[in-house]
Amino acid sequence: MDTPDQRANGAKYECLLFDMDDTLYPMSLGLNLACRKNIEEFMLRKLHIEESEIPKMCLELYREYGTTMAGLKVLGYEFDNDEFHAFVHGRLPYETLKPDPVLRNLLLSLPQRKIIFTNADKAHASEVLKRIGLEDCFEGIICFETLNPPLETAKNMDGLDNDAVIAGSEPEPCEFDGTAATGRKKILDNGTSSSKSRILCKPSLEAIEAAIKIANMDPNKTIFFDDSARNIASGKAAGLHTVIVGSSVLVPGADHGLRSISNIKEAIAEIWEDEGEQTEQVIPSTAVETVVLA
Repeated sequence: MDTPDQRANGAKYECLLFDMDDTLYPMSLGLNLACRKNIEEFMLRKLHIEESEIPKMCLELYREYGTTMAGLKVLGYEFDNDEFHAFVHGRLPYETLKPDPVLRNLLLSLPQRKIIFTNADKAHASEVLKRIGLEDCFEGIICFETLNPPLETAKNMDGLDNDAVIAGSEPEPCEFDGTAATGRKKILDNGTSSSKSRILCKPSLEAIEAAIKIANMDPNKTIFFDDSARNIASGKAAGLHTVIVGSSVLVPGADHGLRSISNIKEAIAEIWEDEGEQTEQVIPSTAVETVVLA
């Protein structure tokens, strides 16, 4: 039987780029709301911002800069990135996340490269994927640390730090180096992420173009799945094929709309083009057992 990589060669799509939070699991589980409350508490307790101003400020910064954290940095608030992430994500109700064997089997049946692209930090991404049983379904993860490495580290590295991109189930090291590193250095040389106060994140077009370079993707052969209309618009501007997740109603820039990520096969059948009946055969026999053990 051909390998997934062999089957993907010459196919219409070579790579599938997935947002994680509220995309691989439903927003109704409440992590989004809990995260927002933790951010507001951080602003109150750690940055000593007037409590009555926080909700409005939080929303305005999110809208303007992509994340509240990015906006706070631009405004000049100084805090440690790791401390922020630990405070905001460290107390989330992860117990609400459960293994999803249906989605797991679906992802494993896909012949294309599969990569996570999230604004969250690597610890949160790792915890979420482990909880929903998908930690070995992706080639790697492009996360906060990938796009925002310590400046001294970014200047001296020849490739992508292994801690910045979390490898999936691939037996060999994640291949986010070489061409990816070159693209990354261009970003730094252009000054788009070298500013101490600037955080590179979605929905910035620069962030999406950086992710494309880091993972060495061909945007014309990549499908981007995200629950955010703003991220979808930027993804389309970067040349990606786009899918809005969480609604079947198309938003500007979306090529497809999915109420649930589990509806991929029914809504975007061309992902499996030329696969025919063989798609079910690529699911490892231990897939369900692995989910149970996760």
